[in-house]
Amino acid sequence: MESSVSSTCDYSHNVTFFYNLVGKKISAEWTTRDFLVIGLGLTVCVIVVLANLLVMVAISKNHRFHFPIYYLLGNMAAADLFAGIAYGYLMLHTGPWTGTLSKEQWYIRGALIDISLTASVANLLAVAVERHQTIITMQLHSNMTKRRVVLLIVCIWAVSIAMGLVPSTLWNCECDLGDCSTVAPLYSRRFLIFWAVFNLLTFLVMAAVYTRIFVYVRYETWSASRHTTEMRHRETVVNLMKTISMVLGAFVICWLPGLVTLLLDGLLGAAGHANAYEKFCLVIAECNSLVNPIIYSLRDDEMRRTFKWILCCLCGRGGDRRRERSPVGNNSPPPPEVTAARQTRLLAVSGSLKISLSVWKRTTKETVGRCRGYDGLQDKPLSTLYWHALYTTE
Repeated sequence: MESSVSSTCDYSHNVTFFYNLVGKKISAEWTTRDFLVIGLGLTVCVIVVLANLLVMVAISKNHRFHFPIYYLLGNMAAADLFAGIAYGYLMLHTGPWTGTLSKEQWYIRGALIDISLTASVANLLAVAVERHQTIITMQLHSNMTKRRVVLLIVCIWAVSIAMGLVPSTLWNCECDLGDCSTVAPLYSRRFLIFWAVFNLLTFLVMAAVYTRIFVYVRYETWSASRHTTEMRHRETVVNLMKTISMVLGAFVICWLPGLVTLLLDGLLGAAGHANAYEKFCLVIAECNSLVNPIIYSLRDDEMRRTFKWILCCLCGRGGDRRRERSPVGNNSPPPPEVTAARQTRLLAVSGSLKISLSVWKRTTKETVGRCRGYDGLQDKPLSTLYWHALYTTE
């Protein structure tokens, strides 16, 4: 009898019914834990929104950022900004407010979180693939057309929206009450397992892409090290490992607690005790939307100069600076000597290997034959190639 009842679709149940079913308590009064979670969450939301909004404005204002990688970084900032707004909406509809929500409002609250976080993770993967293509082909920027970039961005948001709508339309526990999650009582535990595995697979693909980049760069710098010092080669590999560790480490630290929580809830149900720490795991996952602009944008010298210009304008100090050359006010390309210097830095790893281009051509003729942007750089000292082409124009 119990099995047949749990398999019957009864859409008349309200949100409180599902919370009572899985034993998740809805606070009748505000507790210290509620104030702590909401206060911390809203603080993170404000910082996330402002940081990513600054990145988006900088990319739109500075015409030197109108390249595929920056479009993807701008889309990532948009996804993270949306994540900040979605998480703020969640904070304003949690605690004692949860019991007042209709099922539609509850599903909207969850869908906003799912869409924003899925879009953020998908953008991380897209940036990793784009950087792989750029590094392997030794280009300053990807040869993707704007049309392809727009199509990629549309696909990212289409997949994200689909993932956000699945629980409310197809994959919930309203027709199978025994499958209700303790973390998200209207969600199916099987959906949480699917979503966690999807993100873990995304991380594994990212790790594989960056491992491929590391192996390729290490081999090429080892070949070049035969014409320079061994110390410089070691510095290149160390800097490479630092950047990869930063990118993957941030993902693991921010996402692993939440994904493990979802897996415990999906596999063990109430026995996993996921409710004890799920809110804090969600705050940590949201912090990834704050870490992303730091890793992918704030390490760029040109981006930092643009940020400074924007902030000075907002603070009313732009009047004295208008006589200076604005990083965003000039649509014309920079002078040739500036272009050459920026091209060198775009392909440089931190630390200098004093190799002339003529030597590099003789030692890696086939690779440099595919390389773009070297006109006018003959016999000028180059730093170790590649790494700053990943996420910085420094």
